Amino acid sequence: MRIALLGAESTGKTQLSGELALALRAQDRTVEVVGEVLREWCAREGRTPRPEEQLPIAQEQERRVDEAAARAQVVISDTTAVMVAIYSAMLFEDGTLYRFALERLRGYDATLLTGLDIAWVADGLQRDGPHVREPVDALIRDALNAARVPYRVIYGSGPQRVENALAAIDALSAAGGHRGQPSRPWVWNCEKCGDPECEHRLFTGLTGR
Repeated sequence: MRIALLGAESTGKTQLSGELALALRAQDRTVEVVGEVLREWCAREGRTPRPEEQLPIAQEQERRVDEAAARAQVVISDTTAVMVAIYSAMLFEDGTLYRFALERLRGYDATLLTGLDIAWVADGLQRDGPHVREPVDALIRDALNAARVPYRVIYGSGPQRVENALAAIDALSAAGGHRGQPSRPWVWNCEKCGDPECEHRLFTGLTGR
């Protein structure tokens, strides 16, 4: 099983990936977490990648997922090539990575989008600021909906967030995931309200969590 975690900066992807791994290991599964190659690259080089450096970073992210999948029953990717494509399009108006990134994403069994209900936290490295989160979140949703990739938005904190993620993984797997005939993607249809708190209330009402 391949699980993709997508989301804007400072929405808890890395923490959720670690907590999900612990929960799934408790089910006697072997689990590997693949960290974000883009973040690793920026920390090592001390700068943002240039346009020609974006595709190799996206390819390396997916190569590591393939490598981990050869060893473990479950692979959790703390972002995928989709996030490289999103940032490349924002910074350089270069949308050429989308085709590669979305084709790869269709090979995952579940895609989770981390919600904006967690407070933004500066880390002194890569994060641009809270004003960037909503535009990035919108771009991710637009890309997934256009490609008809099923996904679930994950809200909550602590154990609640992990429980919601596990429930979403089960729901996506039961619906056939990305490898079978995909179900219609979950879409937030309110045309007048982009408030994540409003969406959060709907989500928690549906799940009972």
